[in-house]
Amino acid sequence: MIDPRDFSYLLPPSLIANHPSVPKDHSRLLELNRHSRSIDHRRFDHLTKLLGNNDVLVFNQSKVFPARLIGQKTTGGVVEILLISPIGRSAWLAIASPRPSINSVITYNHGLSCRVIESAPDRLVVDFNLADTKLMQKIYRLGSTPVPPYIHTQATESLLRRQYQTVYAKTLGSCAAPTAGLHFTRRLLKKLAAAGVQLEFITLHVGLGTFQKLRPANLLSGKLHSEAYFLDRSTASRLLQAKRLGKRIIAVGTTVARTLETAFASGNDPPKSCGDTDLFIRPPYQFVFVDSLITNFHLPQSSLLMLVSAFVSYPNTPYRFKGFPSSSVGLAYSKAVADEYRFFSFGDAMWIHS
Repeated sequence: MIDPRDFSYLLPPSLIANHPSVPKDHSRLLELNRHSRSIDHRRFDHLTKLLGNNDVLVFNQSKVFPARLIGQKTTGGVVEILLISPIGRSAWLAIASPRPSINSVITYNHGLSCRVIESAPDRLVVDFNLADTKLMQKIYRLGSTPVPPYIHTQATESLLRRQYQTVYAKTLGSCAAPTAGLHFTRRLLKKLAAAGVQLEFITLHVGLGTFQKLRPANLLSGKLHSEAYFLDRSTASRLLQAKRLGKRIIAVGTTVARTLETAFASGNDPPKSCGDTDLFIRPPYQFVFVDSLITNFHLPQSSLLMLVSAFVSYPNTPYRFKGFPSSSVGLAYSKAVADEYRFFSFGDAMWIHS
């Protein structure tokens, strides 16, 4: 069984980015060739010079909503709830700090309240006194942007809602941003399209798995918390055609990589256009559809870092993961730390290719 401790590295807190680059497409880009292990340092908008008509960029167009709500229990205690996904017209799967007991009632401003109808270590469900559109209107009015706890910012809520959202976000449903896409600006997308790069969009709603630490059950089962994805038939058809023509399929972020690997898994003909994925990609996983990956720098011992490690190692055979820092991805991370790249959600990016 894989050991998460093999995916550890030391990161000075000063390298954790608390705000995006300005402009966003001027972030740094570490280019890693997974075959030669060569590393180059670029600026993100240099992709216009590196990509062309043989490349397909695939983006996650899921849209973040203000999922963090702070309310008060009847006992007077303050409780913070992070809404994950709806499981009915008024009920939501959530996580909370501190976790309230079952039947607790939490009140908010402007007449909103919820009751805890399930409370377990791995599952919290709250039921609101409003439903559907009226509930979402209240959430947008009272909620705050669910930036990760390691981000310390004085930015206003209005600014955060712009910073923590991709410019192509379309389909509401994520409680965390697909952060690799935060580097793209409308100007950069236009330049890439003009250079002949094929731009495609899928949807995966980022959910609970993003926030949970890996547990022994994940390692034993090889599965993560499931997340919903959508891939329309016309997009799937274009992607299949591009693959058959030998074009390079570049996943913008780990969410896109998981979606494509799920939808186009061996035997899926035609690909599964929608569903839930609990795919846990870690070494020695062999990718079946994704050829290249754009991603941010991830937290130690996380499933995201394991995915990146698996991608860097494939298709090198025979495979033997050596862990950090001696693996290719470990060396890249060590170089990024030494060169003071900015890490995590608002940080710099990596482009991994062959």
